[in-house]
Amino acid sequence: MATGGRPFARALAIICAGVATLLCCSPQAGGVNYTFARDATGAPAVSYYDYIIVGGGTAGCPLAATLSQRSRVLLLERGGSPYDDQRVENMTHFMSTLADTSAGSPAQRFVSEDGVINSRPRVLGGGSCINAGFYTRASDEYVLDVGWDLAATREAYRWVEDVVAFHPELGPWQAALQRGLLEAGVAPDNGFTFDHIDGTKIGGSIFDDEGQRHTAADLLRYARPDGVDVLLRARVAKILFNVGGGRRPVAHGVVFHDSEGQMHKAYLNAGRRNEIILSAGAMGSPQLLMLSGVGPADHLRSFNITLVLNQPAVGQGMADNPMNAIFVPSPSQVEVSLIQVVGITQLGSYIEGASGSNWANPRHRASSSGSGSGAGQHRPPRNFGMFSPQIGQLATVPPKQRTPEAIARAADAMSRLDDAAFRGGFILEKVMGPASTGHLELRNLNPDDNPAVTFNYFSHPEDLRRCVDGLTLIERVIRSKSFQRFTYPDFSIEVLLNMTAEFPVNMLPRHDNDSRSLEQFCKDTVMTIWHYHGGCQVGRVVDAEYRVLGVDALRVIDGSTLNASPGTNPQATVMMLGRYMGVKIQNERLHARRLKKRKV
Repeated sequence: MATGGRPFARALAIICAGVATLLCCSPQAGGVNYTFARDATGAPAVSYYDYIIVGGGTAGCPLAATLSQRSRVLLLERGGSPYDDQRVENMTHFMSTLADTSAGSPAQRFVSEDGVINSRPRVLGGGSCINAGFYTRASDEYVLDVGWDLAATREAYRWVEDVVAFHPELGPWQAALQRGLLEAGVAPDNGFTFDHIDGTKIGGSIFDDEGQRHTAADLLRYARPDGVDVLLRARVAKILFNVGGGRRPVAHGVVFHDSEGQMHKAYLNAGRRNEIILSAGAMGSPQLLMLSGVGPADHLRSFNITLVLNQPAVGQGMADNPMNAIFVPSPSQVEVSLIQVVGITQLGSYIEGASGSNWANPRHRASSSGSGSGAGQHRPPRNFGMFSPQIGQLATVPPKQRTPEAIARAADAMSRLDDAAFRGGFILEKVMGPASTGHLELRNLNPDDNPAVTFNYFSHPEDLRRCVDGLTLIERVIRSKSFQRFTYPDFSIEVLLNMTAEFPVNMLPRHDNDSRSLEQFCKDTVMTIWHYHGGCQVGRVVDAEYRVLGVDALRVIDGSTLNASPGTNPQATVMMLGRYMGVKIQNERLHARRLKKRKV
């Protein structure tokens, strides 16, 4: 490694991974006190509802709010309230969320079988509570291809946007990225828009002007208070089915436990239109179907699970859009920013970026009670938050090497670094689609534990080509005149690649040719951008109306049903889907009532 020296390069590599966590971690608007939300410990042993929704996440909250207008709805969320956690309130507190591995953390860490570190939400509002906040719609082509009604989806998007979407103001670094993308040929300049359009644009954000996060949980303000009960820390163990008599299985209830371990049961009221709806996400929904006896027969029998329906496609089609990035150290100060600008290329990849002068917590002030006159002569200790060698998700010490001695050496080395080593930005490319897919399997019978998931990153050659093309485009952005202020002129792209490759962003082995082979760089430094989906896909596990094939009174409405990630970021579309399907189900119910009255 040439210019800059190995210590400086290693410092920059440390921050490279830090921004990776910054990209999809973050926090939300406080001060909300829903009268219909309470801890599951206060729930009755047995209850009855028209709809039971499992998962109060990105889709579950708007779905519950919509259905509550004319029906009685139970929304079961395994996590707590985002309004009780300051880390989920404001963008400046994002760093501690993914570093928290406790049972009460809003984020539950998992490592895929591919060796990529990942997280899943465990909080009311779901992934919208712990992501980078970028808000953008799916393209019209995507909407039509899925089979949704274009006018109805636009109306549903607007319903969401009235509460959670804002127009971000660009700082100098993001503005330079925007101009650099245009200079690199990602045209035209589409300005600010929620729409998915080829070219360079400023997207929406769920952070307001004061840095307050607004999430899917905020959409519950649309709910009819008498029409919905939201139970927090309610861990669903399984769905209950009526089976036998040669008839199709019919879902009729769920079993869940509160935080004290007490069991509760919720059943559907009598009525043909009443349903259970899974909105537990791409990890939780296929896992819960399997735990309830719907899935691959041989796999379920291996865990002694009573088979309700042999459905081999449950857990299949799991995909995670691979993300690779290049850290660009800056000689100039840069603003702290999350994703605001995106280049929607015709290469099959999206280019985004995030920046920050310091992605760890500020140095603590020296204590006034320090003993001895020399107490103030030492550099005050620093809290590195999510980069902490002890607990940081992307710490400088790989998980398997975290001995006390290694942690102490890393902490000492980091504390000696100058603030300049933490200055810069992170330009990333995300592969659209993707074409590579994998599968999900149970590890055990505990619904709180992570299932085993394999995404098979870059197993399809098209994904690898798109990654290489995206990184090549990033190189043009870095070398553009528009970005000169934020780059060191004597740092070659090879040096930047080497810096990035040195950091253990995943648990995969490194190769010596990372800076010479972009294909190898893609494979060695692959990260998640938290856009994983699949497991209960439309056409395989559910039909076009999201009803589970082969059983009655059960739907899945969340990201697990997607065959490809919508747009550059799925959260807007998943929130929209909750509203869209809620309106559709509600209208079907009203239509059935009118027909019944006519017959009478």
